[in-house]
Parts: sequence; C-alpha cells; structure tokens
Amino acid sequence: MIKVGLFVRLQAKPGKEEELAAFLMQGLELAKQETTTPVWFAFRLGGGSFAIFDAFADETGRQAHLNGPIAKALMEHAPALLAEPPAIQQLDVMGVKLP
Repeated sequence: MIKVGLFVRLQAKPGKEEELAAFLMQGLELAKQETTTPVWFAFRLGGGSFAIFDAFADETGRQAHLNGPIAKALMEHAPALLAEPPAIQQLDVMGVKLP
C-alpha cells in the first residue's frame, strides 16, 4: 500500500527548459529500476516550471529514493539546469487509485 510520497518543484534556468525536460525523461528510466518506487511521475507545469511526484509504501522506500541515483543525478545537474534549488516536500498519501 502507498503511504508516503514526495512532491518536488523544479524551475529551469532560462534557456534550459528542454534540457531539464530531457533530464526528467532519463529519470524515468532510473525510476523503473528502483524497486521501492512504485509510483513516479514527472510533469511540465508550464514554461520553465516542472515537478516530480513519487510515492512509496513506507519511509524506508522514501529514504532509499532520496539517497538513490535519481536524487544524486538531480543534485549533480541542478547548478546547470535549475534557477533555484529543488523544492522538496514530503507528504503523507491519503488515498490511491492505480490500475
């Protein structure tokens, strides 16, 4: 059962919007390899605003993700791609409907 999640807002530097979009598409491939990340979405909110939502069965899964390859890659590329640090919100999932 999905119990906890993350919502991460990302603001691209001007002119880096497409590079950030491509980076997020690469993140999908990494997310597919994470056994403790059953739900992962990347969004383009408009213009240079993007977001990631992912959810986990428990805090152990969330922490594994926060210490995993996607988070490491994001922090490594953040200075070149992002206008500001990622805004990471931890959340409790109240309800889920998945296929």
